[in-house]
Amino acid sequence: MEAPRRRSIVGNNRKSSKRALTEMNKDDDHITAAENEEFNDVEVWNTLSSGFKRAQLVLDQNHDLIRRVNDNHLSRIPENVSRNVGLINEINGNISRVMEIYTDLAVDFSKRIEEAKSGDTDTTTSGSYGCGQSSCRS
Repeated sequence: MEAPRRRSIVGNNRKSSKRALTEMNKDDDHITAAENEEFNDVEVWNTLSSGFKRAQLVLDQNHDLIRRVNDNHLSRIPENVSRNVGLINEINGNISRVMEIYTDLAVDFSKRIEEAKSGDTDTTTSGSYGCGQSSCRS
């Protein structure tokens, strides 16, 4: 029986070192890209979270307004019932604000997804989430 041949580690050391350095650099690039992607993911989720929180605040306002409209209606006092017109108008305005917030979130999210697909690193977008418009009263 023949003894298995041993490979010389010393003879291949230079080539291995170059390969190892190349692989390490590739890994560093991969980590940097992964970290950048993770940062962008965190940024996207923070943007979505803040938009959803803004929308929830407006929806909570509507909940209170609807309760007041209902109380006014049940009281059957003419003055209270007449106040409902203004309250209902405010509810309608709030619904428009929520729609703007969700629309801005959807557009911003779509842009970021497209940027990620195309490999763009510049993900700075100006999503207003309803704030840059005249309807923002917060």
